[in-house]
Amino acid sequence: MKLVQNDTILFYGDSITDAGRNRAESGDLGQGYPLMTAGRIQADYPDLNLTFLNRGISGDKVADLKQRLQEDCISLNPTVVSILIGINDTWHIENSTALGSAEVMVQFEQDYREVLKRIKEETEARIILMEPFVLPYPEDRANWRFDLDQRIHIIRKLAKEFHAEFVTLDGPLNAYGIKHSFQYLTGEDGVHPTVAGHGLIAKKWLEIIE
Repeated sequence: MKLVQNDTILFYGDSITDAGRNRAESGDLGQGYPLMTAGRIQADYPDLNLTFLNRGISGDKVADLKQRLQEDCISLNPTVVSILIGINDTWHIENSTALGSAEVMVQFEQDYREVLKRIKEETEARIILMEPFVLPYPEDRANWRFDLDQRIHIIRKLAKEFHAEFVTLDGPLNAYGIKHSFQYLTGEDGVHPTVAGHGLIAKKWLEIIE
């Protein structure tokens, strides 16, 4: 993807994107990968007059993104929309018989497709889809794989269908964790990135920028 003059890049998602942003300040990027990514790009492309926005909200599932799409995405007139969502869709049903069920996956795909369809129809934005991830520490996170892997497959399919850029995260983070330490990237829950984890996510995002 090539960034162009006056692009507005919107980061849209859950707590991983939110990263402690001050929601009272519309331009606050939080303390995670959106801030790291914006800092690097603005340093590299000072003449492009880029705007970066963060509309991540902790705890969100894909249905929540769909519900607030008008206010937190479309009305902002972004020219690039980057979406990272899906881990809460798994986490919130971890002890339910719905975990990994076909019915849940059908709804997930339907909601995600509606989000992308509206972005395509109601904005001129190019779309970046980031895959959700989980690391196997603590060990019970391994029980999430059957559910999350299906969601990752759906997101990959949607990326192709909507001609979106795709950022692979689950494999690279797990590979790094195997070599070094899972806790080094996601602390004690296998999901929320440390500074190093956010740095690796930013690095993977930046790889798609020409």
